[in-house]
Amino acid sequence: MMDYRKSGEVPQLLRNFITYHESIRNHSKKTCDEYFLDLRHFFRFLKVHRGDMPKDTPIDDISIADVDKAFLQKVTMNEVYAFLTYLSRERLTQPNSKHSDVGLTAASRARKVSCLRSFFKYLTVKVHVLDENPIAELDSPRPQRALPKFLTLEQSQTLLKSVEGKQKARDYAILAIFLVCGLRISEVQGLNVNDWNGEQLRVLGKGNKERFVYLNDFAGEALQVYISERDKIPNIVDPRALFLSSRGQRMHVQTLHKMVKKHLAAIGMSDYSAHKLRHSAATMMLAGGANIRVVQEFLGHENLNTTEIYTHVANQDMRQAMDAHPLGDV
Repeated sequence: MMDYRKSGEVPQLLRNFITYHESIRNHSKKTCDEYFLDLRHFFRFLKVHRGDMPKDTPIDDISIADVDKAFLQKVTMNEVYAFLTYLSRERLTQPNSKHSDVGLTAASRARKVSCLRSFFKYLTVKVHVLDENPIAELDSPRPQRALPKFLTLEQSQTLLKSVEGKQKARDYAILAIFLVCGLRISEVQGLNVNDWNGEQLRVLGKGNKERFVYLNDFAGEALQVYISERDKIPNIVDPRALFLSSRGQRMHVQTLHKMVKKHLAAIGMSDYSAHKLRHSAATMMLAGGANIRVVQEFLGHENLNTTEIYTHVANQDMRQAMDAHPLGDV
């Protein structure tokens, strides 16, 4: 992807906005890259929509170098609605894939709306480039929230019991941390040896926000066994990294993903992923009586609404348990 910090193709207003989020808001590089891509896409669409470009011009070939204050002053709510309609009806979900579907989901469009809101708020409130925010009243698409898939307690136990191979101690510890703490895969990948103090893990989450999560005895023992094995690895390339590959390097996110998928496939759950283990941890915590705000802290959710979806899953489990009660047929 183009490095917006070095390219002359990026207008200064956009460059300043990304820098603001990276340096002041302390958002991650991934988030800032997504903001850049979303805004570049929006500007390119506007050029076609306004007739500034021939209609047969591929949208991904359009330069945005000339986007300036005058260009942005013309933005209207109707143009944003047209952009969102284009995304839902015409935009490929995976432009580089031969098997792409057409039309982004409501969740994907909502992310782009969030980006646009942030950008125009920045232009009006922070740097006063615009006198009025043209999209101040823009609503976000409402995604259909499906209940998350998760492993039951019994399935989780089966998964852990099935772990075999040269990296058994490492893989077992990683799966235990996923299932107990509900970490994101990027958070597990970023763990360092000194992030564990025997009781807690220091986790670097989204937006570079740190949080501490406790390990229960089961997960703590699994991690201790792995560290004893880790200390025997010769020629460690990255001594800071907690979880190492067979070459002594910090495991890549993709390697972690494949490892988890391998063990899930071994118990007949190939359609599940590491993120489903995160769902499983949240569901089991709530089903076990944990306070929802404690679970929110464990998962690193900024908004409690994101955590509340797991209460529906837990309630569904309790209803099914009651339906199965032997006194139900009396």
